[in-house]
Amino acid sequence: MPGPPAISLKRAAKLNTKKYREAERLFLAEGRALIEEAPRPPVQVFREAEQVRRVSALKTPAGPVGVFPFLDVTPAELLASVQRIVLLHGVQDPGNVGTAIRSAHAFGAGVALSRGAADLYNPKTVRATMGSIFHTPVAREVESARFLAEAGGAHFARVAAVPEAGETPRSLPEGRLLICIGAEGQGLPEEIVETCDARVGIPSLAPSLNASVAASILLYEAYSRVLP
Repeated sequence: MPGPPAISLKRAAKLNTKKYREAERLFLAEGRALIEEAPRPPVQVFREAEQVRRVSALKTPAGPVGVFPFLDVTPAELLASVQRIVLLHGVQDPGNVGTAIRSAHAFGAGVALSRGAADLYNPKTVRATMGSIFHTPVAREVESARFLAEAGGAHFARVAAVPEAGETPRSLPEGRLLICIGAEGQGLPEEIVETCDARVGIPSLAPSLNASVAASILLYEAYSRVLP
């Protein structure tokens, strides 16, 4: 007779709530394609339809659900591991955060999530990454002003994305680069903008851009500088 699962259904279902994820340091990844993106096997996988129904955060479950250990890195580790970083300050929409993480993966960057940003391990965030959560270094719950200071000390050029009065994306410097993105509508606080070395704006007919769209455009612009 096989032994009991390493993680029970009841215990796994609680991982849809942040306080339990933090206590266990475990999160859920739902869907075969998402699970297959992981470089290491999950701690536990629930495959049977009834198991998936009980664990899933979706109204219509999307397939097997894997349980994985937390993946985030410290701010110092993030600064040491990549040449380009996007700092998402106060971006609270999980879909935007997940999409920005996917863009960072695509364009060889890391991500820093400020305090108050959407939870990295929220099921909606995880789904929006489409597996990039397993490949992109992410530091979370960072204190933005302190992180900017540390980035400056590590010789990162710090650029604030602003809706107007900034240089064009072509002005982004080469080398180590930290791009600060604020929430759509609110943008970046002036104290964060003032801490940065430069400001950049994306020419647009719309008054503002979705945070993940802005992050994607600026990350690609920076990435294009290192293409052969």
